[in-house]
Amino acid sequence: MSVISPAREVSFRILTRVHAGGYAADLLRNEAAALESRDAGLAETLVFGSLRYQSQLDFLIDHFSGRAQTKLDQEVRTALRLGIFQLRYLDRIPAHAAVAESVELVKSAHKRSAASFVNAVLRKVTRQAVRWPDVPTELSIPEWMLARWERHYGVATARRIAQAALIEPEGYVNPATGRQQDIGAQSIVPLLQIEPGMTVLDLCAAPGNKTAQALAAGGRVTACDRYFRRLAEVPREAARVVLDAAEQLPFSHGSGRFDRILLDAPCSGTGTLARNPEIKWRLQPSDIPVFQKRQRKMIEQALPHLRPGGRLVYATCALEQEENEAVIEGLPVVEMHSRIPGRDPGDGFFAAVIAYK
Repeated sequence: MSVISPAREVSFRILTRVHAGGYAADLLRNEAAALESRDAGLAETLVFGSLRYQSQLDFLIDHFSGRAQTKLDQEVRTALRLGIFQLRYLDRIPAHAAVAESVELVKSAHKRSAASFVNAVLRKVTRQAVRWPDVPTELSIPEWMLARWERHYGVATARRIAQAALIEPEGYVNPATGRQQDIGAQSIVPLLQIEPGMTVLDLCAAPGNKTAQALAAGGRVTACDRYFRRLAEVPREAARVVLDAAEQLPFSHGSGRFDRILLDAPCSGTGTLARNPEIKWRLQPSDIPVFQKRQRKMIEQALPHLRPGGRLVYATCALEQEENEAVIEGLPVVEMHSRIPGRDPGDGFFAAVIAYK
């Protein structure tokens, strides 16, 4: 019996939990913490790689097994994805380890009857080029998502966005805070134009990277989020408040108004697919209007707390027009900014500056 390496065991467990609704980055942070750095690095590569290329991997399962596999147990499919990803997409993985340990993963998941099938499929895997059945499979993106981007951004840009989602994102550190923070995310807080001593309301603040930026700029920050546990990483220099930003805010409308408000709204996250690839396979078209409705409510709740002459920045890491331009329609927008993966470095972002005189 082969021994399963810690990296592959953790990867398999995380991918199984992602399929059940978990988030890969959060699970990796927790589960890979006890691994040696080399194993932790491999686990991260296997998890994110399997998710980024999931559509291609599923086609390759059918291709190397010789027929469409529509009824595979999820554990079997996950093991095959992991095995094929190692065999075709990674350079330094011994083929015998990728095959043998994928078989053992199936057995450990109590799917022993599928072990011979997994072994047979993986032993047929080669690195020869294949003809992808369509563009969404080639770009490993849901067809509906690509079609939306083609309508809004044009075919060439839409395909660059999808291609960017297949590339491991670069790591950036914000020099003002010392925190790891995507370069696109770093571009939002400067739009507030915070001056020392200004009062800043940071709604939806977790994990606190933008809160830290506002503090570094000299703002007196009140940081809010819906759940207490999400405020744990928010800098303690900020006042921290648990609230639902879509409901009436617990601040007075008089002297309690804020000079600056940041609403980094919960969204579909389609600008962060390289970093959060499970979104590609979890998000549905029907989810977008739900986000839109809640985002508009948040703006409506926030605006009464903005001082005359103040600035509110509404931001999302979504690429969808319904969550961006449509949400701010009819409001006194003085600036709009966007970052597009494949065109700009880092994640995709949209930001609008709203200002009442």
